Amino acid sequence: MARYYLDTGVLLAAFKGEGDIGRRALEVLDDPEHCLVVSEAVRLELFPKAVFEKRQEELAFYREVFAVADVVPWRVETLDRAQQLAEQYGIAAMDSIHVANALAAGVDGVITTEQTTKPMFRVQEILVRSLLSETAT
Repeated sequence: MARYYLDTGVLLAAFKGEGDIGRRALEVLDDPEHCLVVSEAVRLELFPKAVFEKRQEELAFYREVFAVADVVPWRVETLDRAQQLAEQYGIAAMDSIHVANALAAGVDGVITTEQTTKPMFRVQEILVRSLLSETAT
């Protein structure tokens, strides 16, 4: 079974369920051939605002995903690797944290909603797929 790290944008798109990107994100979550991997960094990006704004349906959705996914914990070594990746490839901080978490988890690839022109797609150590490029026709 393929293991894929999902970044925050994938879960946001899946929850909203709008357009092709929402449909593709939901397909990723529902694919029985994929083992889903997320991280505490994804949790930090998703949960606080939903909690603060009391968006219970959204929180329930994210909690359900986290309950079935493998969750990569915070590790200093991974944050060090994120800084190395950011410096090597010119990646933004959170994108480098997501890629470093994916590498630490030994996944088959990263699935994101970022544009393929973003620096995270320069990374050679792991496959990075964008749902945006998969929906463009």
